[in-house]
Amino acid sequence: MTTVEQWSGREVRALREAKRMSVRGFAAHLGVSDRMVSKWEAGGEKIRPRPENQAALDTSLASSGADVHERFLKLLRPSQGRDPVSDSTVLAEHAHRQIRHPVDGKLMTLVEAGMYLSGPDNEPKWLPAFYIDVFPTSNADFQKFVDATDHPPPAHWEDGRCPEDLLDHPVVFVTWHDAAAYAEWAGKELPTARQWEKAARGTHGDIYPWGNQHTPAKCNVREGGIGTTTPVSRYHSGVSPFGVYDMCGNVWEWCSSSPQPGRYELKGSAFTSPFSRAVPSRFNDAAASMSDDDTGFRCVASAEALRSVPEEPVRIDGQQ
Repeated sequence: MTTVEQWSGREVRALREAKRMSVRGFAAHLGVSDRMVSKWEAGGEKIRPRPENQAALDTSLASSGADVHERFLKLLRPSQGRDPVSDSTVLAEHAHRQIRHPVDGKLMTLVEAGMYLSGPDNEPKWLPAFYIDVFPTSNADFQKFVDATDHPPPAHWEDGRCPEDLLDHPVVFVTWHDAAAYAEWAGKELPTARQWEKAARGTHGDIYPWGNQHTPAKCNVREGGIGTTTPVSRYHSGVSPFGVYDMCGNVWEWCSSSPQPGRYELKGSAFTSPFSRAVPSRFNDAAASMSDDDTGFRCVASAEALRSVPEEPVRIDGQQ
């Protein structure tokens, strides 16, 4: 069993990330303040928690499963260049702003209030804070909705059930009305085009979620040659500055913004799209009744509605 002779801020951070917990959740787990955990981690190897806190850390590590011990040891290895990005490291990096929604159980991340650069001309815009789903709505998510409400399933599901091998893929063949019905059931909303764009590009006007590099390999677009949807957590190196996945490629996503009656904006591009369309600032729209194999959605919720939701440890277990 892994043991630590002397805990420092470096080991504290490694354990928290290995347990896939937010700062707030880890602090509650140890019985200390989240400010204390942040202070330890900021101090790195120069800071030593008090003996009673060292004991709490020992207990936490000792009671952890083998998977936590394995991740803990990996995180403490001397760096030999950056390891390949994984879903756990991406989520741990952004865990301080993440929360589980109480209705559909999806992981959401906070997009803080403030200015961002919007549209192809990078015009300064201001938005209040909101939460957005880290992953697109998956087939597994939509199955829960169908089971709970008897809403008609997507037409390509056999006998009203999603194939097992597609549960972690984004749901497709959903109209705007289907997406809006899911959002209402979950107590959420479809994002406005501006909310979606800020979550995708960050605040500094980058062209793509990952920056300004022309890199088709960071998303599921036509150039990749896959020709179908992929699991929603696959493209770790293509996440946005807020840790949001699939903001380029995989599936187009419905928004609540309506440029004209009966039509709604779509964002993000899809596996059918050339990379030239994988630009979050670009405009696209479709009739609300449109249903296709490359169109899905994700949801948002107001920060006010979610601030009181208890935080849970971030888990990666195939259930996004």
